[in-house]
Amino acid sequence: MFQTLANAWKIPDLRKKILFTALIVVIFRIGANIPAPFVSIGAGGLLAQTEGTTFLNYLSMMTGDAFNYGTIFALSITPYINSSIIIQLLTVAIPALERLSKEGEEGRKKIAKITRYVTLALGLLQSVAYFIYLHTKEYVLYKGDEIFPQVFQGIVIILVLTAGTTFVMWLGEQINSKGIGNGISIILFAGIISRIPTEMTMLFGTSDEAPGYFSRGPVYAVLSVLVVIFYLLMIAYIVWMDNAERRIPVQYAKRVVGRKMYGGQSTHIPIKVNMSGVMPVIFASSILSLPPTIELFVSGKIKDDGVLAKIFDLFDVSNPFYCVIYFLLIIFFAYFYATIQYNPVEMANNIRSNSGTIPGIRPGKPTAMYIQKIISRIILLGALLLSVVALFPNLFTLITGLVLDGDGMNISLGGTSIIIMVGVALETVKQLESQMMLRHYKGFLD
Repeated sequence: MFQTLANAWKIPDLRKKILFTALIVVIFRIGANIPAPFVSIGAGGLLAQTEGTTFLNYLSMMTGDAFNYGTIFALSITPYINSSIIIQLLTVAIPALERLSKEGEEGRKKIAKITRYVTLALGLLQSVAYFIYLHTKEYVLYKGDEIFPQVFQGIVIILVLTAGTTFVMWLGEQINSKGIGNGISIILFAGIISRIPTEMTMLFGTSDEAPGYFSRGPVYAVLSVLVVIFYLLMIAYIVWMDNAERRIPVQYAKRVVGRKMYGGQSTHIPIKVNMSGVMPVIFASSILSLPPTIELFVSGKIKDDGVLAKIFDLFDVSNPFYCVIYFLLIIFFAYFYATIQYNPVEMANNIRSNSGTIPGIRPGKPTAMYIQKIISRIILLGALLLSVVALFPNLFTLITGLVLDGDGMNISLGGTSIIIMVGVALETVKQLESQMMLRHYKGFLD
């Protein structure tokens, strides 16, 4: 990977794209540290002042701690992710959107425009929820009873947060058009990477006021080392899973064109085991963040032992029900995303039009059914392998009972963050390699 980056840096065009992407990341990190107006959150942020709210840990991880400290980018890219999921699902369900998706570049531009509008609406909705939560927990500056200051303060905070998430969406689109990698993924990657020093301090810090878990005793020292080892093993596992593929053999018939003979060679169609990449985890995590977002609206109006409180508790990351739903959503989005990318009928027609056949399978419909069967099995295998990493930290927390309660250790979000981090790094490096190969390709005139 480092060799790829070094080689890409030597190419002026790619160097400009890398520097542009780095500039966007710097702008994002600066905005993630500028506090929103009229918001006053103490040292440690919301996580230090809220007991047992693992949902806030998730939002803090997805936003690079911006949500934790109430900054102008507190919502980050999450509304845009949710909007993309909604539009992709509606594209399958609504014929008008399906027709747009098949109209080529113009249709994709219209869908992207609709996605932006939905992002704006979701950003406004989540900004209102976030303000209500801050007001309920008394994290806003004005705490009096006068109506006008409260309304003015609320409007300013909501507009700033909505503008912040819209600006982050624009930054991501700039990366897509002028930088390297996927804009959404790069911004998520930057937020997760920024939390690594904090996580290392939490594990191995030596401060007397907040000692790391390693220094709290032999048991915590062993567990801290095990956590680091588990994470390193998960990184190696994700890299192996990303490179694994199933090869479908294809035999091309010999044909004579003029005085030359073409074809006759044997090749294969590579089908990646993890063909959906990191997107199923991102989509599943974003969908599961919606119920807790709704909870922010009514956090001060529901009883702790009421029906609504019990329903919202089901979507806590430390709840077994959350693990089950998370697992099912990963499988669903793996099938959904792969279905959009791969069309067995089109693949079978391409093989047939090039005088190719899969050994032992008749051309046409039988070939399409055979490819569909293989893809379905690979999707399930890839989703299961992906779920192992995503759910292992949650299951570890449930089994050991080590949660962030003042004395414990919270690693329930490690799987999601590592999958996103490693997946984005691998995808970006592959994009660099493909662009370098394109620039070093010699044409027939060379």
